Amino acid sequence: MAEDFSFARRKPRIEGIEMEKKLPDLVIGDIVINPPIIQGGMGVRVSTATLAAAVSNEGAFGVIASVGLGEEGRQDLKYEERSRLALKDMIRETKQLTNRPFGVNIMCALSNYDELAKTCAEEEVAAIISGAGLPLHLPSLSDNPETKLIPIVSSGRAAELICKTWLRRYNRLPDALVLEGPLAGGHIGFKFGEILSSEYPSLDNLLVDVILAVKEFESSTNKKIPIIAGGGIFSGKDIARILKLGTNGVQMATRFVCTYECSVSQAYKDAYLKCTQDDIAVIMSPVGMPARVIRNKFVERIEAGEKMKFTCPYKCLKACNPLIVNYCIAKALVNAYRGNLNEGYAMCGANAYRVKKIVSVKELINELVNEAKNYLTNG
Repeated sequence: MAEDFSFARRKPRIEGIEMEKKLPDLVIGDIVINPPIIQGGMGVRVSTATLAAAVSNEGAFGVIASVGLGEEGRQDLKYEERSRLALKDMIRETKQLTNRPFGVNIMCALSNYDELAKTCAEEEVAAIISGAGLPLHLPSLSDNPETKLIPIVSSGRAAELICKTWLRRYNRLPDALVLEGPLAGGHIGFKFGEILSSEYPSLDNLLVDVILAVKEFESSTNKKIPIIAGGGIFSGKDIARILKLGTNGVQMATRFVCTYECSVSQAYKDAYLKCTQDDIAVIMSPVGMPARVIRNKFVERIEAGEKMKFTCPYKCLKACNPLIVNYCIAKALVNAYRGNLNEGYAMCGANAYRVKKIVSVKELINELVNEAKNYLTNG
């Protein structure tokens, strides 16, 4: 009798799901996301309605960034109220562009954090994704059980603290967790010295820590907490590799900047297309955290310690003291969005220099999915 070698031709599985047709679903409560990609929130006005809707329309999960939206709009209103109304308008605009679920990213560092979170719940946004600090009181701001609450963490310790605090205070756990590693773009949840010296743990090791940290909470409550990993994930191969390590999905942001649907200026996109690896820098942000940006003359002034004259028109950050910080980050990011990179900078992930062309969201997601499936199938 001939030996059966058919096993050699069988499709590989991840947690029992065959890979021949699609990637595994990312399931967050009653939300099913496939491909299992969350588009990271990017401000100011980098990830808006057009980008978030385009991503969600492809089956992934689009995210609006709430930061800085109040810079435009009715100038007769206070900044906080302009921000709230602008966010409400953008949520409703996104709903006009997609019937798929999407989320809103809200930075804990924002002075009007509570109002923005309440607005998301009132507008029945599918998920609030919250980082740049620990969202320990986020559950108190949402009385809508349909709005998923997803903290961003950078360590197993942070994940454990959030789970323990939420369980004790609110008798609930996060609906999912986003783990952002040290190669992420924008504000980074690691010490400035760690980033500059490259003495930081890998995303792979951090993922193990977070999975272990939430395991006891999952067991004691019989609730699954999906883990979404981000920071340095650039290609379909990266997606496949991180899925194999046990994550339930990935978060990607940098790749979506150079899409037609991203609303930033062409100058902003050109900064990505023209930068080299040496152009990517890490600076201290007025938020109080390190931030990864594309170096230009404005960034060089910051690195040189120049104190730039400005008035604070927004009071948008809890920890920002205009008398101490050397520039206004809100103005810098608005300038960049509009194309004035002489007075601003583009935030980016560590792999931004690898972006070579502008594509549609559909093209990008198809590329990522096909490459990920190929890598999972063929190794």
